Amino acid sequence: METGFWLTVGFWLALLVDFIIRVLAIIIVPRNRKPTSATAWLLAIFLIPYIGILFFLLIGSYKLPKRRRQKQDEINRFIIDSTEGIERVRRDHPWPPWLEGVVELNRKLGAMPLVGGNRASLNGDYQGSLDAMAAEVAKARRYVHVEFYILTLDKTTAPLFDELEAAVKRGVIVRVLLDHIASLRTPDYKKTLKRLTAMGAKWQLMLPVQPLKGKYQRPDLRNHRKLLIVDGRVAFMGSQNIIDRSYNKKSNIRRGLKWKELIVRLEGPIVAGLNAIFITDWYSETDELLRRETEPITDEIDDNELDAQVVPSGPGFAGENNLRLFLALLYYAQERIVITSPYFVPDESMLMAITSAVQRGIKVDLFVSEIGDQALVYHAQRSYYEALLRAGVRIWMYKAPYILHAKHFTIDDDVAVIGSSNMDMRSFQLNMEVSLMVRGRSFVEEMRRVEDGYREDSRELTLEEWMKQPLRSTVLDNLARLTSALQ
Repeated sequence: METGFWLTVGFWLALLVDFIIRVLAIIIVPRNRKPTSATAWLLAIFLIPYIGILFFLLIGSYKLPKRRRQKQDEINRFIIDSTEGIERVRRDHPWPPWLEGVVELNRKLGAMPLVGGNRASLNGDYQGSLDAMAAEVAKARRYVHVEFYILTLDKTTAPLFDELEAAVKRGVIVRVLLDHIASLRTPDYKKTLKRLTAMGAKWQLMLPVQPLKGKYQRPDLRNHRKLLIVDGRVAFMGSQNIIDRSYNKKSNIRRGLKWKELIVRLEGPIVAGLNAIFITDWYSETDELLRRETEPITDEIDDNELDAQVVPSGPGFAGENNLRLFLALLYYAQERIVITSPYFVPDESMLMAITSAVQRGIKVDLFVSEIGDQALVYHAQRSYYEALLRAGVRIWMYKAPYILHAKHFTIDDDVAVIGSSNMDMRSFQLNMEVSLMVRGRSFVEEMRRVEDGYREDSRELTLEEWMKQPLRSTVLDNLARLTSALQ
């Protein structure tokens, strides 16, 4: 009797808890959350309530801890104060009429100004980029600031580590930031930290997940930025991490996968803006606010030099800066849009902007990889191909065994954006990213040559081919699309 009674009590108690979870979920989950994300979370909680609520408690909040959010407010004020009055841009060459508004949008959301008098060059050679960075470190006299999502010591990156060590020996201050979780997953993580310590570099993990040390936040909130600054004189940024192009994964090596990247080398006042990003990230992790070292901004600006604006983004910023920038440029485009994104999982607003662009007569090209390295993202991305193809977007698939990991896009002949940000929900909301908007026809022309190179090494996906996809692929794609909204 007693056993039956307690079983009955347990049954009704479980039903009551289940009912309370569902009611609370309807109240809590949709608050300040996009409808697609809220719907996906509610679906997970309703179908698998105990597991769903566990995952929601673990990764349901995309906010950084309160102390970090307070630091971000300090950081924004620091950037605004330290960049006041450096908007040295020439307007004797006509701007597109819409550019002023985009610049103001970026300034308000990300605090960084548009600055003129810059020089930029692109490098799409994987080893060539690492060699170029090592060569600049060899010239360092004051400091080297290194910040990468993944930074690891292996045969490919050893020359760069050697130059960092040599720099320390000649009295240069070397500061290094690397993302904790991303770098932890690499085979040589411990060896990398030992080498940094042994050489005398000052290094710090970004967004560490170390609860026993009192350091914890949502584990998939990551710092995805890639920056290297030497003496405030030259900077590198883009999509490339400091690791072998196979990422040293056995599965990648077995499949013969190789990453294709794009890095931009910069000189001029914009280097100070990128250095400010490093300084503020260093402050976030160490509580040490470095003296902002910059080269003087000259009044002489060459006609061929570029206007550029750094756009930092991430959960510490309100308003999804990178998404708003991308949307503004997509809607302002008059002739042509070319997008390169390894992980293309747009939200409704971006999908609408892209398809609307085609419908108003804009030529839109999208470069993606023929194969994927992350199954869920790969299938989620594929779920958008039919809608894009039907709208008239031309999809170019970069041929295997390469993973086209570059992240950039161009608007007409006027503006290009390059950086660490993918066009997916993770980069819009969860990752700390940095993008660079460049205004200058010479730079856009160089980017067009890069895009033409991609086209030569790609095949075009047609709607006819896509509609022959097997049912199992469609099912996987649609399921992956649902999970992509769980942000």
